[in-house]
Amino acid sequence: MRNSTCLQPSLATTVALPVIYSFLCPAGSFGNILAAWIFLRQAPTKRTQYIYLVNLVTANLLICSTMPFLAAYFAGGYQWTYESVACKIANHVGTTVMHVSMYVTIIILCSIALSQYATLKKNSDTQYSQAVNDSFYRCVLEKFRQPKFAKYFCIIIWLAVLCITVTAITFNVQPSHMAEFHRCYNIMVEAGEFNVRIASSIATACFFLSFMTVLLSYYSLTRHLSKIQKNTCIAEKHLIYRTVKRNILVIQMILTVCFLPYHIFRPIFYALLTNSDCSRLSYLVEIKNFLTCLAATKSSLDPVIFLLLDKTFKKSLYGLFTKSTPEQHKRYADIVTEQFPETQRHMERF
Repeated sequence: MRNSTCLQPSLATTVALPVIYSFLCPAGSFGNILAAWIFLRQAPTKRTQYIYLVNLVTANLLICSTMPFLAAYFAGGYQWTYESVACKIANHVGTTVMHVSMYVTIIILCSIALSQYATLKKNSDTQYSQAVNDSFYRCVLEKFRQPKFAKYFCIIIWLAVLCITVTAITFNVQPSHMAEFHRCYNIMVEAGEFNVRIASSIATACFFLSFMTVLLSYYSLTRHLSKIQKNTCIAEKHLIYRTVKRNILVIQMILTVCFLPYHIFRPIFYALLTNSDCSRLSYLVEIKNFLTCLAATKSSLDPVIFLLLDKTFKKSLYGLFTKSTPEQHKRYADIVTEQFPETQRHMERF
């Protein structure tokens, strides 16, 4: 297992993964830069959802920026020496930055779901009294829909990411037990040392916490709407409720399709590393890398999701390719203000 030539990448690793990352990088970068431009030009800066989305796009761009390093690593990493500059950049810049940015997107997706759920529940709860033991729960939810909290929360996330990234790179500069490895593509780089595995376990727990939070939010929202439908007519607000349910469901599907397979497999991967069969280890590493690629794909798909789910984003994108006068811009803003009160406009954003 500890032989530097133990891992032998197949064509799936040396050809398929570089091609996939090479395609995802320009597509994701273009889409997210366009989304960031639209948000900065069109979206009001005081909206909570806008704050979360700007940070989500930033994390997506960071992930896209690491894809060229990952493509180069999978294409030729098995030929690089471990001490080479290319190997260190691929490991430190590519792998580390991509993983920490990935967990930023997971936390922000969870925050978006909580923000939408909290806003809808607050406005539909005005007619009903709540139990005293729900006060803390409602207070926490209320925080996620406040722009000030969203700003500070995102700042804390990025500060934590910076600390984690610097710490991880510092500890990996002079890793122990690496003298016997000569190639960059080896089991210790792919699996990490003990401190990396501990961090991975904490990150996996963080994912499942976010996953269950979004799942419970959707379940609670469904039950809540079913309850109020029995007591009052909500036909005029049905479109808002349906939109919020759909958006939370989409977030749940993103977490399930893109991130859940990787986080289910990671504990299995570490549990099976004790096996000394090099062929099996090679397959395990390749499965892990393809599931990581699946998780990274989400960053390139976000602009498409914005386009499909966000009416404001769709109209703003359309406006970039059509000429409009300042009077038309003002008329459009007046129409939005009239037709969508603050609560509804808050819901419209994904």
